[in-house]
Amino acid sequence: MGKPTWRTALSDRIPGGRDGRRMLTVTFVDRLGSGLWGATATLYFTYAAGLGTAEIGVLLAVSGSVGIAGPPLGGLLADRVPLRPLLIIVQLVRAVASLALLTTTDLGLLLAITSVGSLGDRAASVLTKLYATRVAGPERVRYQAISRTAMNVGWAVGGLAAAAALTGGTVTVYRWLLIGDALSFLASALFTLGCAEPPSAARIAAKSTSAPGEPAASAPGEPAPGEPAPGEPAPDETAPSESAPSDPAPAPGKTTAPNPWRDRRYLTYTAGEAVLFLDDSVFKVGLPLWAVTATSAPHQLVPLLLVLNNVLVVLFQVPFARFGATPHTARTSLWPLAGAFLLGGAALAASTVGAPWLAAVTLVLAATAFTVAEMLHATISWELSVVLAPPTAQGAYLGVHGLAQAVQRSAGPLAVTAAIAAGPLGWLGLGAGLAAMCGAQHHLVRDRGDGALSVAPVTVSEH
Repeated sequence: MGKPTWRTALSDRIPGGRDGRRMLTVTFVDRLGSGLWGATATLYFTYAAGLGTAEIGVLLAVSGSVGIAGPPLGGLLADRVPLRPLLIIVQLVRAVASLALLTTTDLGLLLAITSVGSLGDRAASVLTKLYATRVAGPERVRYQAISRTAMNVGWAVGGLAAAAALTGGTVTVYRWLLIGDALSFLASALFTLGCAEPPSAARIAAKSTSAPGEPAASAPGEPAPGEPAPGEPAPDETAPSESAPSDPAPAPGKTTAPNPWRDRRYLTYTAGEAVLFLDDSVFKVGLPLWAVTATSAPHQLVPLLLVLNNVLVVLFQVPFARFGATPHTARTSLWPLAGAFLLGGAALAASTVGAPWLAAVTLVLAATAFTVAEMLHATISWELSVVLAPPTAQGAYLGVHGLAQAVQRSAGPLAVTAAIAAGPLGWLGLGAGLAAMCGAQHHLVRDRGDGALSVAPVTVSEH
């Protein structure tokens, strides 16, 4: 055997095998398009569609609100239909929605189109997470870290491409960037077409209960009920089994799948997650506004803080996967997450005091602290959201968990601007509040004796 190449060695370090690697390509291409559109959306609606500031605000608010329904809807469907074709359909819907924006400048039609696109964006996010969870199995946290790295690289490349194209400053450029966004969704659908369908515990359970007279289905690679495992001798059919009851067991009745909307623990956990995802609004809204309105730091520092965030995530998200390697580790890591939030809030509060250089140093410290919080929380959230979800209703549960990010995107900017309005005390309060929520989550997800947090559950497919 020849010496493995660096490409083979790299492939072996990515969980999920070939399908896991292909889904990373899907993630990168998807975010590449998002980077193109994210840097262009406001400019397109202003100059190409001719909308005013208030109209753009309504457009983004309404579409964002409609998009909140995407995660639970996508997760619910994923437990009932094959995941791969569902993801392909969602990607195609996103592509059609992007191209449809080119056909009209009417506010009503734009509202409808952007709402459909937002619904698809949020649904695609949870479906991609669910696919990764199923193909990566117990290595899902490491896969999540690699996936987030691919996301950030895609965003960065897309944003840089958009920045270069926008130097032209014409309406034609805005339209071509929108077309590039649509093409990224088409390419994502094509790459997904080459992936295999991961087995679903929910659909396996549904098949086993739909026909009571038939033997229950088994996951791929597992022996069917009543069959000997590979390497074991077959039982003597003429000899009575010592453990078998004298009377035949009644046929199993149809069971009801767990419902996340009736699971108070999971709903409470998801509500807490919506608060902990505020680091997203801190970077998109809080840091830029605070730096230019309340500190003496040079304005040129603002984009560099965002670059710092991106670079740190690309470099350290994979090593940070160790903080969510097991459910117990993920729960324990909520304490350093609380410390990162406290440090970030305190640094922002201190950035108003002193010379410009001191303001710049404290802003860099705040950006670093909130980036550490972002990486820690991403790792913790991925593991706990999966381990708290019953395998037979994983899609529905992860869909409900996806609401946390959707709600944060709508309400987060309000919370962050409220902290800005309150001044330094507002940032201290925000940091303390986020740290307190970490403590509440640590108490909520403690092991209650049901074994949920003792051993990482099998997520249907473990390569």
